[in-house]
Order: sequence, then C-alpha cells, then structure tokens
Amino acid sequence: MTTQVKAPAPAEIRQTRQARKFTVAEYYRMAEAGILHHTERVELIEGEIIVMPPIGPGPAARVDSFIEIFAPYAGDRFRIRIQNPVHLSDDSEPEPDVALLRPRPDGYTTAHPGPTDVLLVIEVADSTLAYDREFKAHSYGRADIPETWVLNLPEDCLERFSEPGPEGYAQHTIHRRGDRLAPVSLPDLELAVADLLPSPPPAEPQPPDTSTST
Repeated sequence: MTTQVKAPAPAEIRQTRQARKFTVAEYYRMAEAGILHHTERVELIEGEIIVMPPIGPGPAARVDSFIEIFAPYAGDRFRIRIQNPVHLSDDSEPEPDVALLRPRPDGYTTAHPGPTDVLLVIEVADSTLAYDREFKAHSYGRADIPETWVLNLPEDCLERFSEPGPEGYAQHTIHRRGDRLAPVSLPDLELAVADLLPSPPPAEPQPPDTSTST
C-alpha cells in the first residue's frame, strides 16, 4: 500500500539544515589562498559569506554624498569610513556603506574598528533593501552598534534602527522628506532627511492647454 505524505516546505527544510559557519580568521585565509578573489564583493556576517550584488550608479552616488554631508561636522569628533570593514565579532566583518567612527590614536591603521568604535552605520539600499532591513541592520544591533540607518531608495525614505540588544534593534522608525533627525550618539548633529535622500527627478513639463472656453 502506498502512503502519501506531504513534502516539507522549503522554509522547513532550511530550518532543519545545518550550514557550515566561518570565522573571520578562516575568511581571511580563504582570501589569501585565492578561494575568494579580491575583485569579489563579499562580506562575512554571522558566519555566512554573503555575495553582494554590483552597486549601481544611483546608490554609489548616494554613498559618495555622505562624505560631503558629514565632512563639515567631523573635525576631531568622528571619522567617516566608506565601504570598509568593521569587525563586529569573531564571525562577522561586514563592510557598511558608511560608518561614523570615534577617533582613535592609531587612526585605525593597526586594526579595523570594533563595535565600541562605531557611532552610526548607514546602508544605502536599492536591490538589497529586504536583506539590509530585515537581516543586516539587526546584525549590527546584535553587535551593540548604537544605531543603523537604512536609506530606502525604492520607497524614498530613511529607516532608523535603534536600541540594540541580543535580538537586534528594538526600535524601527520611518522618516520622510520634511523630517529631521540626529544620531543618538551625536545628538547635536541634526540633519534634514531630504538632504540624505536623492534629489527628486524634475517634474515633466505639462503640454499647453489648448482647450478654449465657450
């Protein structure tokens, strides 16, 4: 007699499957051995090697713009780090789009910044929005980074994650054009959300009204 059983859903399979996790030390050895090529866009987050998609011109321009936005305020208060590693733990070393760091005597020449060095992380999200918002942001929260901003390009808003803890961030708020906000670690640095988002496209010219009243 044949017995029919329901096949497990893909999500159920993933929950029961164990994946091999990697440490930062192993990650670097893989790069040194050529297993990971220097041209690949990858990062290690909570033991998983994540392949990042190529960054398009729009998000790249937004990332660059944060240098201009924050540079006038930096001085000896903080350093601006663009798409370079932050060492969160033995199994996490992501490369956030933007990180504001506490000044350190060695200028970060002897070791990458750790969680206590980071004031704010910013991720510029387009095709990576779901990943940045639902996983990557909370990985920063689990590492006790005080705050992460996700610049949500598809929905033209800024998503703010704060109050870090073991499960990630407890607070998630959405800010739009017309709002102002300041990082929790730099409360006097108040910025307009409109200045952080891309400039809106110019309005298309309307055809002239050729109708005549009678």
